[in-house]
Amino acid sequence: MNEIDLPYHLIISSLISILILGIIILKREKIFVRGKWKWFWISTTIFFGIYFLIVGGATYSDISSELALQKFDLNRDGFFSGDEITPEQNKAMRKVISDTGRNFSIITGVIFSVTIALIVFIMGKISECIDKRYTTKS
Repeated sequence: MNEIDLPYHLIISSLISILILGIIILKREKIFVRGKWKWFWISTTIFFGIYFLIVGGATYSDISSELALQKFDLNRDGFFSGDEITPEQNKAMRKVISDTGRNFSIITGVIFSVTIALIVFIMGKISECIDKRYTTKS
């Protein structure tokens, strides 16, 4: 194996998350000050942060498992034969081949991130309503 196959679907998703998080962080003074949209932007930041952790972790896992498998290709021809096939090589090959979880991390990351962000948004709005109720009575 002369080169590894980069998981572009994971890399692009990770880069988009980093880009959006960077924009949110750069404009945080304008975004988080507004009372009406405050919890929306907080939950959006949480969504992209969790999504990046999930997809970025899958990207790292995919690349590191392919690099671990390359160590067993002694003659660098891209095929495993003879002395190259060992129990450790079989484990490394199994990690590369069984990558359904890493490939579906784009979808499961969205589902999990939306769930957490929605919980944060609802809890934030509830706490905001409770604070308004008690501060107006005082």
